[in-house]
Amino acid sequence: MTTTDPSLADPITRPADHFSATQAAMARAYELASAYLAGLPERPVSRRPGPAEMTGSLDEPLPERGCDPAEAVSDWFARAEPGIVASGGPRFFGFVNGGSTPAALAGDWLASAIDQNAGMWLSSPAAAQTELTVLRWLKELFGLPAAWVGALTSGATMANLIGLAAARQWAGARLGFDAAQDGLGGLPPIPVISSTEIHASARKTLGTLGFGRSSVREVPAPGGSVDLDALAAVLAAVDGPVVVVANAGEVNTGAFDHLDAVADLCAAHPGGAWLHVDGAFGLFAAASPRLAHLTWGIERADSVAADGHKWLNVPYDCGFAFVRDADALRAAFAAGGAYLTPGADAGWDPLTHVPEMSRRFRGLAAWCALRAYGRDGYRALVERCVENAAAFAAWVDAAPGLELMAPAPLIIVCFRYAPAHLRDDPAATDAFNREAVAALQADGRAFVTGTVWNGRAAIRTAFDNWATGPTDVAILQEAVREIGERLAAAAG
Repeated sequence: MTTTDPSLADPITRPADHFSATQAAMARAYELASAYLAGLPERPVSRRPGPAEMTGSLDEPLPERGCDPAEAVSDWFARAEPGIVASGGPRFFGFVNGGSTPAALAGDWLASAIDQNAGMWLSSPAAAQTELTVLRWLKELFGLPAAWVGALTSGATMANLIGLAAARQWAGARLGFDAAQDGLGGLPPIPVISSTEIHASARKTLGTLGFGRSSVREVPAPGGSVDLDALAAVLAAVDGPVVVVANAGEVNTGAFDHLDAVADLCAAHPGGAWLHVDGAFGLFAAASPRLAHLTWGIERADSVAADGHKWLNVPYDCGFAFVRDADALRAAFAAGGAYLTPGADAGWDPLTHVPEMSRRFRGLAAWCALRAYGRDGYRALVERCVENAAAFAAWVDAAPGLELMAPAPLIIVCFRYAPAHLRDDPAATDAFNREAVAALQADGRAFVTGTVWNGRAAIRTAFDNWATGPTDVAILQEAVREIGERLAAAAG
């Protein structure tokens, strides 16, 4: 449906009417969002529409004439609805996606309404100070050194980039050049060491920063945790400065590197070693006294990256990075210009700590979430999620026809179907599991994702949504059981 009255293309043609048009559009958005949120417990998590279906719904020529703003909102939702994945709901167990707590969602809506540029103090003192407060609260929540600097990011990928950019700056200085100013061309390479389980986002940032994606010297990680003896041997073969990337929560199993021991090896390296920890979701273990031992030693790292839209349960997008060496971080992202000169009384400019110049005010959602739930709330959230994962892992371990692929120390449960009739056919078992992932996603009761672990096709479930409860875990179990029985019957 299109509206032909050009006066309704507000505020472009009738800017004086902008407030009434804004109110009507926001009211319609609120109606749609409220109905969506109320229906999350019963909504199919995914319908898996194909590209052709979504193209047919949404792709069309640019309209010649506009329509009422509220109508545009309604029109998009009606067209796109089959392709909306309930990734914020309690039965989305794919990847590692959290949800949005009520406080975080409200803060994010307000951030859109006030539309602050969180790049400089002068552009929004409120945004800059809010971000500083959020960073301090997060350091307190995780027990990280108060003197560390940092910034909010779009996610763990950008947080990894920030930490590794500071590492590049530090290593370049040791080798006699300014990496951000001079680049890396024709200069001594900066060695990077990590386990075979380095996350794709960290490898991607290494490519972006000029280290090279294929330059990582990989160390075995049996069970998901780096082999310390092998790491020591690889480190010993490196002369000069080196960057070590460790995992706090490996993505397929949730396994942790022994961070304290890795820090020992880095501290003993004669040429110096920068320890970067990818703690996208694992860092949150530090919020619980029952689980904090998993992160022991992380305070000895030089940089730490984590996600906010995972276990902090704030809306996309949000992440954060912390760095020990403030000078290295600022040198990596320094930017100047006459129009960027701060006033004498200006405070912190976030753009000196991140790649972006202009930034969304993502700090407001995080502030509201941390203010609303506090340390006790996040401790309870973390422990409840771990209990959900443990309950599902125990069920898998006891269920006939299923196999637990690895221990589940945190919130990731890696498992697979092991049908009796395919016991002697590994390739067919892999194919069965790949088919099961697609069937579970299309089924709609719960969402899981596939992976490969120890060379075998497997299934991953992640339990990091604040709203997930025992009923949702039971629905996942029932879906896994029924899909497996259905596929086995069809094959038999």
